[in-house]
Amino acid sequence: MKLLLVNPNMMQAVTDAVLAAARARAAPGTELLAVTGDFGPRVIGSRAENALAQHGVLELVARHADGCDAVVLGVSLDTGLWACRELLDMPVIGMTEAGLLAGATVAPRIGLLTYGARMGPLYRELADCYGLASRLAGIEALDVTPQQTFDVPDAVREAVLAGARRLVERDGAEAVLLAGAAMASMAEALQPEMDVPLLDGVGCAVALALAMVSLRLPKARVGSVAPTGGRAVAGVSPALAGLFGRTA
Repeated sequence: MKLLLVNPNMMQAVTDAVLAAARARAAPGTELLAVTGDFGPRVIGSRAENALAQHGVLELVARHADGCDAVVLGVSLDTGLWACRELLDMPVIGMTEAGLLAGATVAPRIGLLTYGARMGPLYRELADCYGLASRLAGIEALDVTPQQTFDVPDAVREAVLAGARRLVERDGAEAVLLAGAAMASMAEALQPEMDVPLLDGVGCAVALALAMVSLRLPKARVGSVAPTGGRAVAGVSPALAGLFGRTA
């Protein structure tokens, strides 16, 4: 089995963290291909940057998904998730969607921790679109950048741990999702310091992707995630234009 891990942010360190987390959860024999964006935002930190990164996600899957069995989006806003599901005939799993779904199986109330003070509303909207907003205990958006995760890792881990504890003590969270690709693998390291489960979105997404491949569910032929119908597009790579040109 082969999984494509997609990070549209232009930070190789984030891709490396996603790959390490995926390796820790992938079944033996799973091949992992991790790719990084080559245009768009260095790090997604706003709606506008997320909109730009959606094009980057589509270009990356168009270039690299051939020969893979599933796609994992290693980007915590699940950027381009449903667009990828329209264009591809394989499972596509978003890391935050997977983390919230996994969290819902272990706790009635889930806390979500992320980076960037302005990002809280975006994650609340994301949970709402998945039908899981009512399960959110609260959102903690730290004044931390992804780059700091790699520059000052000890300080960032202390900030993440303190934020997770606030979600438990202040908001009543009974599980906490670390919603950030730069935080991949951090949950396992911090778990001994917490009294509730810590969820790593990448690990949850890899586990769900493997399960979805084994289910062998067919792609819908009608409805909003059916193929786009072969309409032509211009100004994109030939690979992406080819995906839009598919009729089945």
